[in-house]
Amino acid sequence: MTEVLMRHIVPSHMTAIDITQPGAPEVLQAARHATPQPGPREVLIQVHAAGVNGPDLLQRKGLYDPPAGAPDIPGLEIAGIVVAHGEQVNGFAVGDAVIALVQGGGYAEYAVADERTTAHLPDNLSMIEGAALPETFMTVWVNLFQRGGFKAGDSVLIHGGASGIGTTATQLARAFGATQVFTTVKGEDQQAASRELGADLAIDYTREDFLEQVMRHTDGRGVDVIVDIIAGDYVERNFKAAAMDGRIVQIGVVKGPATNLDLFPMLTKRLTHIGSTLRARSLDDKAAILAELQAKAWPHVRSGAVKPLIHATFPLAAASQAHALMESGRHIGKVVLSVAHKG
Repeated sequence: MTEVLMRHIVPSHMTAIDITQPGAPEVLQAARHATPQPGPREVLIQVHAAGVNGPDLLQRKGLYDPPAGAPDIPGLEIAGIVVAHGEQVNGFAVGDAVIALVQGGGYAEYAVADERTTAHLPDNLSMIEGAALPETFMTVWVNLFQRGGFKAGDSVLIHGGASGIGTTATQLARAFGATQVFTTVKGEDQQAASRELGADLAIDYTREDFLEQVMRHTDGRGVDVIVDIIAGDYVERNFKAAAMDGRIVQIGVVKGPATNLDLFPMLTKRLTHIGSTLRARSLDDKAAILAELQAKAWPHVRSGAVKPLIHATFPLAAASQAHALMESGRHIGKVVLSVAHKG
């Protein structure tokens, strides 16, 4: 049996965004789909907002296929209202405002989420802000803290400091006791925004050499943890910018694979270079990450010390415009789709 919100009739069909073929943002088109039905441990969420993330762009280009059984509709993080749930769900009730990490299907009026990757929306956040939490905060938490071993007293270099990942990592690193926070950004506006979020030094990579700047401001020591979404020629320079026993966490490869890589600094500095993706992890893994995030980071979110930075919102039908903005690199923080509902 599925409990359905009284006074809310779940329609049999909904609007969602299709990837009509691999390609540019224009391949994203609104289409009609059957409204999904929740399984025994799932909640059906009336989506009010959906975060836009790098993996969505890769999926649109045909470079990142959804896991088996996941919807082809893009979108990995949402906020909305529970309108139905399966019979084994006991942590959520119809009418609850929630956020959720989903396997796909977020760019839609309705989406299903496993209760293990669903959380109540923090009271001090809007739906738009809530939709910027699950994928982004969980990615930063698992990579910077769990795998990167970040701890109070560490210094950190965050590449792509104006991105959703970068702005979140900057705030969390500062909140958890970083001694120095360095970011790489583009232009004066992004520099100012990054510093306001907590960066000690926001390095404009179009005018400055991040390796030179980091070494100068650490007296030649380097940094303890590096978070990199760039790759390419950044890998070798990261090895040089890392301190002894430094950890480099690879989250993305915007510039493609590393070339002409000299591994000798990795040996001499005893470096650890690791990488991961979130989407392919098991539901139990994701549940454990979310639980730890709620226990340790949510107090900073509720206090307002850490908050999703929203750059722009677009209506669901304008998903192509949201992707175009993301690809321009002009955003500072998160881009979010807003989903309107009648009544």
